[in-house]
Formats: sequence, structure tokens, C-alpha cells
Amino acid sequence: MLPACFYDYYVHNGKTSYVNVKRGDATDPTSGMIPKLFIPIVFILGIVIAVISTLLSKYLGGLSTDSTEQEFYHGHSVFVPLSSESILNVYDDHILTISQPNTELGKVQCTAASITEALASLHLALDMRLSGKQEKAIKLFQHAVALAPCHPDVLNHYGEFLEHTQNNVIKANEFYVRALTYKPNHEGALINSQRTARVVEEHDRIMLRRIDDKRNTLSNIPDNNAALIRAKKEAYFQHIYHTVGIEGNTMNLAQTRAIVETRIAVSGKSIDEHNEILGLDAAMKYINATLVNRVGSISIKDVLEIHRRVLGHVDPVEGGQFRRTQVYVGGHIPPGPGDIHYLMEEFVLWLNSEQAIRMHPVRYAALAHYKLVHIHPFTDGNGRTSRLLMNMILMQAGYPPVIIHKQHRHKYYEYLQLANAGDVRPFVRFIAECTEQTLDLFLWATSEFSRQVPALSQETLFTERHNTIILEDNEIEND
Repeated sequence: MLPACFYDYYVHNGKTSYVNVKRGDATDPTSGMIPKLFIPIVFILGIVIAVISTLLSKYLGGLSTDSTEQEFYHGHSVFVPLSSESILNVYDDHILTISQPNTELGKVQCTAASITEALASLHLALDMRLSGKQEKAIKLFQHAVALAPCHPDVLNHYGEFLEHTQNNVIKANEFYVRALTYKPNHEGALINSQRTARVVEEHDRIMLRRIDDKRNTLSNIPDNNAALIRAKKEAYFQHIYHTVGIEGNTMNLAQTRAIVETRIAVSGKSIDEHNEILGLDAAMKYINATLVNRVGSISIKDVLEIHRRVLGHVDPVEGGQFRRTQVYVGGHIPPGPGDIHYLMEEFVLWLNSEQAIRMHPVRYAALAHYKLVHIHPFTDGNGRTSRLLMNMILMQAGYPPVIIHKQHRHKYYEYLQLANAGDVRPFVRFIAECTEQTLDLFLWATSEFSRQVPALSQETLFTERHNTIILEDNEIEND
């Protein structure tokens, strides 16, 4: 179909020229050039329209995927934080390839004596299990794992005990995968891992759907709702308090709130502790004002700008700068300073890749957090920057910023270590549980009668509520 302007021009001028020729009237010699020029213009215009249509169809076709994870991410508005004026199936990434072998959890040196003792404890545990003495059995299993945390037989048998006696399929699968990390051809662990993998994946899918239902419920609450505004303000202070607390800051919640609101120092507390709070406040305001609503890819400059504010009050020289020395983080030895630029470029490429963006947002955000903290590109502030990046991704997908409670810092670091060993799923699951708890807090705070909400208290966050999923035969066949 031709545009109307071209069609009118063709009818008026083209037909007139034809009539004049038939009549033999003398006409301007340039009049015949108009139809001749018109045809190639239409031809070129048709090619351009065809190319644009092809590109649009490919782009829209790429968005309309059958993936369950794709439908979660698109079509949702961002989580709108308070303005600074008003408030002040990772299926491809289940097993990570670690470029630094010395970062593995399995590099714990086990002496011959400890392995012998661990195996003796394992045999006693198996005997106790057969005798029905489950409490003694679990203590012996735990003792064996503590002595030989990289022995595949110990890990596999403990997983079997958790699965069949404790009915904890999720945790059992984690131990099967750990056993395969240290011995990939371990027959028992391989069979057990394959058998339980379906149940674990189904558990994770159900959990993510439940989280998205709560996200959708929260998004239906108007932004000007008074209860929601109060909840956002309280969550803002809670987030600062817990995220600096994970790093060892000793300020309590009331002191944190006072510093953010009044900028008045708290007696008896160090300057660095004050500056950590002020830096995180500045970084969160920067993200809320610029990055959350921005359309486009995430760049290295964005990460550096976040870090510059995180560390700006504590160490202005190092803020927003990649480290130039080697650092050591517990059992993890991050890459050398000479590799930082290359690894960060790779990280940003992954961050903006189609594969990453099509993941469920919670998985995408958790993996972004882990990958950045694993590179450890800064001398200080890596954890805070990684958690802020994670929350930026979540807010862009409509979720509130996740609060990781300082009381759970040991679980947080334990799951990071497991990810270093090769299994990132426990860490992703941990972030998903924290996301759900944060959503529960918002929904409880905005409910008219403050009805009881599951997982409201910190103590109930990591109870084994959803460890077992029973699949009927017809569900397995129809999936």
C-alpha cells in the first residue's frame, strides 16, 4: 500500500501526463521524468519497509518466548521508591565454572587422620540410622561432614539421610551436587542427584511463582497509599541498617535512622561507621533517582558510580576505582588486579546479554550479585555494591529492594562459599527467600487489618516450609 501523498501525486500527475501524450499535445520535456523518478522511490521505500518489518518481527518474536522465566520479567512497572525529597532456571548457571580454582570450598586440607575419623563416624551414623536412633545419627553425620567436607562418600550418605529420614529433598540435593563437585563420576551421588533434580526444580518454580503473585499484589496498591509510603520509608532505614550490619557496623536501627534523617553524630561510635551509613544512603538515593527508571544497558560506569557513593565518605580516594592490589576474603582468593578490567567487561556483557535478561528477575539479580562479589573488583565495599546492584535489578522488575537481615549473615556467606564451590542454586534460593520475606513485610504493613502473614518474623524466614514437593505421576507426565 502506497502512502496517501504518493498515491494522490501519482493519480494527479501520472494520469495527466498519459492523457497529454495520447492527445499529442506539446508538453514540458521534464514532465516525463516525474513517473520515472517515482517508480524507483517507491521501490526503495518498499525495501526499507520490508527490512524494518523483518527486524521488528525478529525482535518481537524473541520477546514472545515460551520460557516461564521470560513472562515474569516483562510487562511490569518498576518499583517506585520514595523520592529523596520526601524521605530524605538459572539452568545454565546451576553449576558455575570458576576461573580461580583456589576459591573452591573443597580446598580445605583434610589430613589422613581426619578422613579416617570421618569415615568411622560415618559408619557409626549409618548403624544408628538402621537402629532407628535418628538423633544420634544426625550428630554423627554432621561430625563426619565437619571432619571431611570434601569427601564424596560422606556427602552422599549424609544427603541420603536428609532425603529419606528428614524428608529434606532440597538440602539432600545440595549435598549430592557437592559430592559430584569433588568426584564427578561418583555413581551414587550421580543417581541421587538426577533423581532429586526434578523435585528441586519444581520447588524453585513454585517458589518463584508465589513470589511473583505477591509482587503483583503489591503493584496493585496505589503509590500514594499512606500505608505503602510508610512501609517504603521504614524499609529504606531497615535496608541501610541491615546491609551495613552485615559488614560489621554496630549501629542499631534507631541510630541508623537518626544519622540518615538528622546527620547528627552518635556518641561512642566511630567515624567510619557513620560514614558507611551516609555512603549507603547516598548510593541508594543515586540509584532511586537515576538508574531504576532508566531504559538501557547497565555499564561499568554505573557500577563505579554506585561504588563511588558507597565508599565516598569512608575512602574518597578508592571510591569508584578498581583495586590495584591483591585482596583475600576468607577462603576465597579473588582474581588479581591485572584481570579486573577484563573480568568486569565480561561481567557487563553477561549482565546485558539476552540470556541473562530472559531469566526470572530474582535469579538474574542473585547471579549478578554473586558474579560481582566473586570478582571483588574493589578494595572495600564489594558486598554493599553487589547488594545495591541486585536491588536495582529487582526494582526495575517491580520488586521492592531485598533486605538481607544481619542475623542471617552466616547463611549469606555460607551460600556464597557454596557458589564458589560450584553450586549457585542455594544462594539464589536464599535471595528468593529474602525477596519473599520483604514482600510479606510490605503486604502485612499495607493490609487494612494487619492480618498475620507467613514468614513475617525473622525467626520464621528459613524454616523448612517448602522442602518437599510431592509430584503425582500424571503431573510428571503432563509437565
